[in-house]
Amino acid sequence: MGGYQDANYYRGSWCCRLILFVIWLPTFLHVTAQESHADHRRTTSLVELAKEPTSGDSGLFDPIEISPSVIPKVPFPTESVPPMYPIPYVPTRYEPVLTGKCPVNFSRPEISNILDKAAFDCFGPLASLVGNVVCCPQFSSLIHIFQGFFGMKSNNLVLSNAVADHCFSDIVSILASRGANNTIPTLCSIKSSNLTGGSCPVKNDSTFERTVNTSKLVEACRTVDPLKECCRPVCRPAIMDAALQISGRQMMINNDNMAGEMNHTDYLNDCKGVVYSYLSKQLSSEVANKAFRILSACKVNKETQQKILITNKQAIICATQFGSMLRGGGVMTNVYELCDVDLKDFSIQGIYTYA
Repeated sequence: MGGYQDANYYRGSWCCRLILFVIWLPTFLHVTAQESHADHRRTTSLVELAKEPTSGDSGLFDPIEISPSVIPKVPFPTESVPPMYPIPYVPTRYEPVLTGKCPVNFSRPEISNILDKAAFDCFGPLASLVGNVVCCPQFSSLIHIFQGFFGMKSNNLVLSNAVADHCFSDIVSILASRGANNTIPTLCSIKSSNLTGGSCPVKNDSTFERTVNTSKLVEACRTVDPLKECCRPVCRPAIMDAALQISGRQMMINNDNMAGEMNHTDYLNDCKGVVYSYLSKQLSSEVANKAFRILSACKVNKETQQKILITNKQAIICATQFGSMLRGGGVMTNVYELCDVDLKDFSIQGIYTYA
């Protein structure tokens, strides 16, 4: 009797379990199906992301389309970020304390944008490290452009000594307020006197235009090719020629009076600043800044080249690899021939040639 009850008990227990299993099974299958579907979608997405884009049967990669939303925002979207700033830098600004004695509206886009670029290129801690290559060329360009901007509505190409001191102080203060190093004048050896024209005898538009072929000068510097200008310069000799003309004029007039007091190099350097000022009045600030930066880059590259010593074997490797890089980047023109560059320019012999 007890065995029969036990058998009934177990049979009833199994029946209950079977009923519960039948009830539970559809729910389990539904949940599993959802999880499998999600995993499949997740796996499919990863597979799709990992697939190499192909074009037809050629197997070549198509251009990768990137949403504008994922492109980093940089202060100057039209220009590439300098290599020393891997992450776009946005400095914390504050309101500068100005002298109030410089009659210039620094908020005007023509000058404010150039101030922004100078502050960016002369960012505090890095300014001393990239001074000659990045910071000082831009600061020098800013000074030239400001000099022309100041006299835009007048006949003047320079500032008076007193006004130059105030304006120069304001420029440095504004740059510091935008994140730049406040020792830029010392770092770049630029003073307020650079705004005055110094010893150059020609300091206004009318005299300048009577002395210099201005149409030829402006045309030579309106569009400066970053490659050709360093190899076969056009703008640079035009500026030098204009500076020679306006500096030589004073030398001829006051030759007896000034003998021994000032050499021609001093006149020439001061007059080059006046030429830059005139160009800044004739060109837009963006065009002028681009031209001045290219001229500075050519000068820096030449100085750097004279300091690099490499062996002939390394010269061959460098010339070959650089040529391959140019071709890989889409440059099909024979740049070496265009710029009269040969193996000696990559070697020690080239250094002594240029020295």
